[in-house]
Amino acid sequence: MPFEENTYIAYFSGQQDCLVVDPGLEPQAILEYLAEHALSPAAIVCTHGHSDHIAGNAALKQRWPDCPLVIGAGDARKLTDPQLNLSAAYGLAITSPPADRTLGEGDRFEAAGLTLDVYETPGHSPGHVVLLCQQTEPWRLFGGDVLFRGSIGRTDFPDGDFDALRRSIHEKLFRLPDDTIVHSGHGPDTTIGHEKRTNPFVGRPAGYADE
Repeated sequence: MPFEENTYIAYFSGQQDCLVVDPGLEPQAILEYLAEHALSPAAIVCTHGHSDHIAGNAALKQRWPDCPLVIGAGDARKLTDPQLNLSAAYGLAITSPPADRTLGEGDRFEAAGLTLDVYETPGHSPGHVVLLCQQTEPWRLFGGDVLFRGSIGRTDFPDGDFDALRRSIHEKLFRLPDDTIVHSGHGPDTTIGHEKRTNPFVGRPAGYADE
């Protein structure tokens, strides 16, 4: 709460290191989960720099100061600037520690035994990235606020761009296999195929046609 964002903790069974994706506004719940499962984060990865996806960074870095904080290069400035990360508009003034590493298109990020391919997906935020894991069947995409079940990320923020978001989805996400699971930043999981067929903003109901 209050934005009902999703945080993902990804790890292989039997391992004690993990990846924390988009730690949000309830960091205590994340810390409790990690303690309960005897997990330590090998990296903190933010898909983008909006406040509801970075608010838990400080608590995690305080507990594990050597754990690298990773974000797309285009959104790194948002971590430390409440105006850019939109928290100031809500009277919260949230800041995060700065990035230890930035990611860009075509990078391959490895941590906790996970190998993640990085795609730049601007539109909701200029520096937004998504991360694709091909080590499972079906593949899994940590999608942040790009594509939701039946919806898409907001583009009415100061640096949002609907046309850019639509291109990101059509040219990058919709090229993935239909059974790819999308772990979205808000709401339930979905699949690429489901959104191609049914999404009213970017899918076939909105005129999308497979090439």
